[in-house]
Amino acid sequence: MRRGLDRGRREFLGAAAMAVTGMIAAPALAMPRAPGRRALAFYNLHTGESLDLVYWAEGLYNPGAMQRIDWLLRDFHNGTVRPIDRRLLDLLATMRQNLGSQAPFQVLSGYRSPETNAMLARTTEGVATNSLHLEGKAIDIRVPGRSLAAVHRLALALKGGGVGYYPHSDFIHLDVGRVRQW
Repeated sequence: MRRGLDRGRREFLGAAAMAVTGMIAAPALAMPRAPGRRALAFYNLHTGESLDLVYWAEGLYNPGAMQRIDWLLRDFHNGTVRPIDRRLLDLLATMRQNLGSQAPFQVLSGYRSPETNAMLARTTEGVATNSLHLEGKAIDIRVPGRSLAAVHRLALALKGGGVGYYPHSDFIHLDVGRVRQW
């Protein structure tokens, strides 16, 4: 009976040690460093609009900041606004933190209405007919002062969703769908 307790205790302690080691050894890529606030900055290349704001503070998303982000990331073709998935914003905040950049994300595309996405699918190579842009779960960006390859490597390392690499068009696609790359 005593051997069973000792073995169980050893297994428990071994598992606990591995868990602690894993937490220490894991890179701090998944969460922004400042737990009290998360900030983002955007520059919409099509509208010329920009934002630099705290969108999350003390455990809460700021509704006013969220509305301003939704507006800036609207379908610029027809003005349709849709809420942007908060997981996408948190992924971008994590990227900004890990890139060590205060530069605004240059936005090529945020939310897309079904009409705009259908038009782009007809006229542009590589546009998915069921794009996550339609759900406010995707964004196409550049990061001034950072190479596209470095942004791509970080996006892949974060494993926050889909990552598309478009070096000829000079942008990265990020989404919070299933983890995949192209």
